[in-house]
Amino acid sequence: MNIRTIIPGIHYTGVNDRVTRAFEGLWPLPYGVSYNSYLVEGTSAVALIDTVSIAEFREFHNNLSQVLGDRTPNYLVVNHMEPDHSGSIPEVVKTFPGIRIVGNAQTIGMIKGFYKLEDDSLFLEVKDGDELDLGGMTLRFLLTPMVHWPETMMTYVAERGVLFSGDAFGTFGALNGGVIDSEMETEVYVEEMYRYYSNIVGKYGKFVQKALAKTSDLKIDYICSTHGPVWHERVAEVVGITDRLSRYEPERGVTIIYGSMYGNTAELAEEIAASLSEAGVKRIKVHNASTASLSEMISDAFRYEGLIVGSATYSMTIFPPVEALMRALEVRELQNRVFGTFGSFTWAKGAVVTALDGYAQRMKMPVLASMIMKQSADSDSLAEARALGKRIAELLTK
Repeated sequence: MNIRTIIPGIHYTGVNDRVTRAFEGLWPLPYGVSYNSYLVEGTSAVALIDTVSIAEFREFHNNLSQVLGDRTPNYLVVNHMEPDHSGSIPEVVKTFPGIRIVGNAQTIGMIKGFYKLEDDSLFLEVKDGDELDLGGMTLRFLLTPMVHWPETMMTYVAERGVLFSGDAFGTFGALNGGVIDSEMETEVYVEEMYRYYSNIVGKYGKFVQKALAKTSDLKIDYICSTHGPVWHERVAEVVGITDRLSRYEPERGVTIIYGSMYGNTAELAEEIAASLSEAGVKRIKVHNASTASLSEMISDAFRYEGLIVGSATYSMTIFPPVEALMRALEVRELQNRVFGTFGSFTWAKGAVVTALDGYAQRMKMPVLASMIMKQSADSDSLAEARALGKRIAELLTK
């Protein structure tokens, strides 16, 4: 059981999920995922911060029992209503009669809708900036709507400098023994943070910026997210990553994503990658859209400054896996990229160009370099591919 005292009076009581293969039914979990919950003990009351997936309730209950003994928590604070965190609410209410559920108006409405808990006496509604005194531990509630559901909020304990941040600053990856970043090697979680943010939260950058502004003046020694490690030593770094991602501010590097039926478009992708390397670009990620994870492709498109998308023509439009990627990027409102396109056709020259240009226009992300090849590569088309790579390299921020 992953139970840990983070600091006196604040305990980790979360669980690991090493069974679920796809988060939200979509995003691969090669390292599993944690569902994080916490107990805050004051001198006069105890609050439980978030719950876990209903599938993990037995272990969660055991964790709570280890910390609480024969005590009963007075409050359950619900920072986020997505079922991976709220699924155990009905069981918690049954297990701890008299507990009051703390949430904002939208949270309470969702609890009634999801779990049919209609008794108004169960709930304590809070507004932005409200506080709840537990005795030497004061919970301050910060509403952060659309990070990434409309009801999301954070809970701050000023006396300890602890921010319970909901899904903000979260990562994929189960916790392998350690809980606090100082207890573990965290590189895999930092890498998974890029994928988690771009896949789950990516559309809501402007709302993340508002949340960061709201927390910018707080003294934060610990960030207790609902997924991944408790951040302590790397607080400034993970806040910085989230800040950059939510401003769509990329790192230097180029992502190439292509769809190819018979290898001709793939040949162009390889030529472009070689040209980028010759121009001095060191971070180059190449994805075959037919075999690569959509999750990884979205993540790299968010992370790196250059984005080059290529497609074979398929039924008079973009190759379907590439179109799925472009729809995903459009939904997430990706912007501020050095964007290039390439493609191939057999008889319908304009189909791919028109479709990719349409995505670029809707995303307000102009195509800065482009090429199209008929049927298979020759010396001219390979030269065009190399020129495209060189042009994108020239446009990257130095």
